Amino acid sequence: MQPNDLDRIARQIRLRDLQAVFEAGAGHIGGEMSAIDILTALYFRVLRIWPDQPKHPDRDRFVLSKGHVALALYVTLAKRGFIPEEEVATFLKPHSRLNGHPNCNKVPGVETNTGPLGHGLPVSVGMAKAAKLTGAAYRTYVLTGDGEMQEGSNWEAIASAAQFGLDNLTLIIDHNRFQQGASLKDTNNLAPFPPKLAAFGWDVTEINGNAMDEIVPALEKRGSRPHCIVAHTNKGHGISFMQDKVDWHHKVPNAEQYKIAVAELSEAL
Repeated sequence: MQPNDLDRIARQIRLRDLQAVFEAGAGHIGGEMSAIDILTALYFRVLRIWPDQPKHPDRDRFVLSKGHVALALYVTLAKRGFIPEEEVATFLKPHSRLNGHPNCNKVPGVETNTGPLGHGLPVSVGMAKAAKLTGAAYRTYVLTGDGEMQEGSNWEAIASAAQFGLDNLTLIIDHNRFQQGASLKDTNNLAPFPPKLAAFGWDVTEINGNAMDEIVPALEKRGSRPHCIVAHTNKGHGISFMQDKVDWHHKVPNAEQYKIAVAELSEAL
């Protein structure tokens, strides 16, 4: 798919995500909106996957380390054919398999359970190392939040990936500059990320993480070292009153706000 096609799909996913958050009365909509362009590019262009065979041994692996934005992953998986699209309406309902954090034992296409921050990248390093040990050709991609990069486990994993020469591993940092309750610069600001990753021996690419013409080539880049993409994104991207507002990390629009957001996202379709 070309960037224009991917943009259209991303807008559709944003609209369905918004609707599901409003209907469920919960969700992490700000970080979902910032990450959806990256998820769309992965699932509709980059990943080698078979929705009817979610455990195919040759599939590429994707780990959503920032597991609190699970809804964005569920909507993407549904649109890609891993789960029925109508199942998105069950998000957070009793007995639904679509919980607030992704569960690999219940949801096809989910590679590992995530939620506790700082876990996804270490698991992804293990997946990439396993491919090296067995001679498998699959690649591993992992998406973290920028606030999540404050976890020490991530930096241990970064050091290990460089030591092991994991050129089959791509880390994407969703650098939307906000975490729960505060901006990154007001907590434990590790930005800028590129010189730090480079110092560990990684290749690093900086992009606009909400622009498909930059996302796609970055994800398709291949080299001889592990690759980190620092994706500069906007919290609440696509919805004017949410964008770059810290309080939309974990907040639900009221009826009036919902109507405005639907209109804005629908206008772009």
